[in-house]
Amino acid sequence: MKKTTLLFLTFFLTAGLLYPRQIRLLTIGNSFSEDAVEHFLYGLAAAEGDTIVIGNMYIGGCSLETHYANALNDAPAYSYRKIVGGRKHIIPNYKLSEALVDEEWDYISFQQVSSLSGKYETYFPYITFLKKYAEDHLLNRNARFILHVTWAYAGDSTHEGFANYNRDQLTMYHAIIDATKRVAETTGIAVMIPAGTAIQNGRTSPLGDSFCRDGYHLQLTYGRYTASCTWYEILFGKSVVGNSYLPQEITPCQALIAQLSAHYAVRNPFEITPVVLCEASGRDVVTP
Repeated sequence: MKKTTLLFLTFFLTAGLLYPRQIRLLTIGNSFSEDAVEHFLYGLAAAEGDTIVIGNMYIGGCSLETHYANALNDAPAYSYRKIVGGRKHIIPNYKLSEALVDEEWDYISFQQVSSLSGKYETYFPYITFLKKYAEDHLLNRNARFILHVTWAYAGDSTHEGFANYNRDQLTMYHAIIDATKRVAETTGIAVMIPAGTAIQNGRTSPLGDSFCRDGYHLQLTYGRYTASCTWYEILFGKSVVGNSYLPQEITPCQALIAQLSAHYAVRNPFEITPVVLCEASGRDVVTP
């Protein structure tokens, strides 16, 4: 059995490297999903010959409870951000029911609002309802669900929700990991995006605790790029290390740190892996 599993994984990873893929992703989120998927994910895919259609159902600071209420009431409460061919189109006053049938989505992701992301009890009954609601509407019956594992706040964050974690970054990080692992097990969601671990990995690098721009949202360049690298590697099954997509505003060293941080997070999603660089060469000294 183990040998069969190993052969399957080898085939899957090899196929991912050889053949371009096309993916349709819908995120039901907030500003954290905006940070993670709206800015650099398309470019990372295109650089490898892959294609992705991205839809983000956006409400700033939106909790699972609010998404639940919007679904129950079929409320036109969203800004629907859709990225096709690298171009973003924004449609206001959109409904979840409309977004779920707008494409034959391959993946649908959920996430909790950041201040409650490490509180297991706040996910229920909302995520269970939303998963069933999506299943009832989706055109693609083989679509898979994703749990977006978001990041802990900066150590000096003044966000009021930081008090839920004694204003300690590592306490928040470990709470998010624990809560999301349990949520995934309870709901049967098999795909997790360890963006929070990628950011925490990056914080061990020479960039330090600079991955947030305001204490909780991601820094606009390498911060967002790190999260997008994590999404890319999970969705497409290819290592992001060495990906040629390098936005002008990100230095080669920052890109390397971001790619390694993401790669290590995919490899060890529930543990922090240090990203140690040799200052003289800029090369990684930890084996990928």
